[in-house]
Amino acid sequence: MPSVVFDPGRLGPLTLRNRVIKTATNEGCSPGGVPSDGLLAFHRAVAAGGVGMTTVAYCAVSPTARTFVDQLTMTRTAVARLQTLTRAVHEEGAAASIQLSHAGFFSKLRRPDGGVPRGPSLTFNAYGSAAGMPIARAMTEDDIGAVVEDFGDAAALAVESGFDAIELHLGHGYLLSQFLSPATNRRRDRWGGSLENRLRLPLAVLDRVRARAGNRVAILAKTNLRDGFRGGLELADAVGVAQALERAGIDAIVLSGGFTSRTPFFLLRGGRPLAGMIAAAPSRLHRTMLRLFGPVAMRAYPFHEMFFLPEARAMRRAVRVPLVLLGGLLSLENLETAMREGFDFVAMGRALIADPDLVTRMANGAATRSRCISCNECIVEMDRGGTRCVLDAAQS
Repeated sequence: MPSVVFDPGRLGPLTLRNRVIKTATNEGCSPGGVPSDGLLAFHRAVAAGGVGMTTVAYCAVSPTARTFVDQLTMTRTAVARLQTLTRAVHEEGAAASIQLSHAGFFSKLRRPDGGVPRGPSLTFNAYGSAAGMPIARAMTEDDIGAVVEDFGDAAALAVESGFDAIELHLGHGYLLSQFLSPATNRRRDRWGGSLENRLRLPLAVLDRVRARAGNRVAILAKTNLRDGFRGGLELADAVGVAQALERAGIDAIVLSGGFTSRTPFFLLRGGRPLAGMIAAAPSRLHRTMLRLFGPVAMRAYPFHEMFFLPEARAMRRAVRVPLVLLGGLLSLENLETAMREGFDFVAMGRALIADPDLVTRMANGAATRSRCISCNECIVEMDRGGTRCVLDAAQS
């Protein structure tokens, strides 16, 4: 009997050919912020491999929203290349989504005026330390207003680029997540304090994006179930975030977790490729800092399949909006379990980096499991020419 995983699924105004989404995983294929041929090939391969939708990872909504210099940025210059990418994905029968985000304080780039990165509150910026910017400043009202407009402008360009869906990044310790987390949002004005206030910026962004994108594209939000450290966002507030997004008309919520500046491997359970990260670091200072502080700052988390499922069950009970489950989904059994648990879609990352054609092979009965071993060496490859599975290099 065919699995429901391979049935069409409704996502806002879209109907996906199945319930499998390639989740956003930084590809490292946008030199100067512009999509390369490698980025197109990456997503064409995943689309040809059978997913319902593939997600282009972390697209900065403006040059000041980048974490590093060669990060995909939604500008007029990028539109033509992105149109080529979306056409390629559509030719393979899949939908295309783009993840729009802002780095906030988690950046090693100076602002155009020479200033340091900004976030909700004055804070230590470990990521920027090696670039001479250990302290990030608090955003002003004008800064916050500009962010809302930048998301709106980026959404309009995303629609022009041919994307079927926009994923707003409210997780992983980037700007909107920084506002949601009580650990990084210590403001005493209308943007901080209560959860209602901490939600104000994400909801303003959602409202502006919907206004600029229109109703022909799906709008998703990637949110944290937990930040993964004491004092950060916990499940009770995460449920409140989801309920607020549901009231605001979000089309689906992608359930994730972790905080890039504090718990980067909370999401990437499994191996901790510190040696590779040190070797790929762009400067001697970066390498030295990783050697000294990496073992402490980058705590490893053991891998087990479907590791976000316990918290995600609580979310499923709390909201009726479509939910996308990710986190350690490697097998057809995992995907079918997610469907039985009431999740509307499943998202796969490392499994599809390892096996871009996994969905088609599962649907045809030729495979039941990804070869991914959760070593996390694929993230190092992002800085070595583009994200890929190192098992391919080992076999070549």
